[in-house]
Amino acid sequence: MKELLPYLQEWADKGHEFAIATVIQTWGSSPRPVGSTMLVSKDMEMAGSVSGGCVEGAVIREAMPLIETGAAKRLAFGVADEDAWAVGLSCGGKIQVFTERFLAFDERPEEQAAWALLRDKLESNQPCILASRLEDGQGFHHVVLPNGATAGQPIAEGLKAEALRAYRERKSQSVEWEGQAYFLQVFPSRSQMLIIGAAHITADLIQLGHLYDFETIVIDPRGVFAHKSQFPQAPDQLIDKYPAEVLNDFTLDAYTYAVVLSHDPKIDDNALHILLPSDIAYIGALGSKKTHAKRVKRLQEAGFSDEAIGRIHAPIGLDIHAKTPKEIALAIMGEIIKIKNAYL
Repeated sequence: MKELLPYLQEWADKGHEFAIATVIQTWGSSPRPVGSTMLVSKDMEMAGSVSGGCVEGAVIREAMPLIETGAAKRLAFGVADEDAWAVGLSCGGKIQVFTERFLAFDERPEEQAAWALLRDKLESNQPCILASRLEDGQGFHHVVLPNGATAGQPIAEGLKAEALRAYRERKSQSVEWEGQAYFLQVFPSRSQMLIIGAAHITADLIQLGHLYDFETIVIDPRGVFAHKSQFPQAPDQLIDKYPAEVLNDFTLDAYTYAVVLSHDPKIDDNALHILLPSDIAYIGALGSKKTHAKRVKRLQEAGFSDEAIGRIHAPIGLDIHAKTPKEIALAIMGEIIKIKNAYL
């Protein structure tokens, strides 16, 4: 849904009523992952996709009366082999799609409160979870924040705990609670890439980070490296301090990825001492097997367990026999995306 935010904002502000269809469950070779969304307006304008073309027509037909009535409906589709091949799949699959008039147009104060909080968090790139009751008829929504704050329809503490669990797992999902089905749609903030050291690989990694919509933060206390290195694509932040001075200012959670590149143990270890005990999703460190063995010994002497040290991906990146800085940056980015997408 986040990628459709411009349409959500524009159509909601203009009172241009629309339905939203969300993939809530898949089986087999489904065309689109759980959480994929499509918007359908009264005028049959469409944004987004739930199947890459297989079932969009049927969803549009089902959506039209829902916009008028304000109702919601759970739809099930089997994607036939011939349709699947048309969108590049090897075989058919099944999907469930929950379709409803978008909650911005529901006049109930609880639904308006849920929309206000959801919109605020999406627009400010802050995380939240949208809980939707999967029941034909009137919509039921609740927004939960990672800190436990909520807005919308009444929600049981147990269901709120399920929403927070889904957020920690980084995975939108359907759940059952007290005999009722709900869809928990996770909206994380933009993923952070913490790059420790303005090394020769850094410039290429910044470009790839921006291409894949990561917030890039370069940290290097060596002013000459931080401010004299040429970055064709500027990082979102450039900080000329030791990692330990600033890392705790960032949210070191499951949506944050760290790449340690300085090749200077005073800087690299300074960062690792903060990163290893954190909940960060990925820690990669540049260096040969020999260099990493020395790093492991230093960390062991500093009191870190083998389990903690084992979190470090080293040698860094996917094994693509990378040689040049661009290739090494590509290997690193590939490994980060592999970790990131393991939760989808």
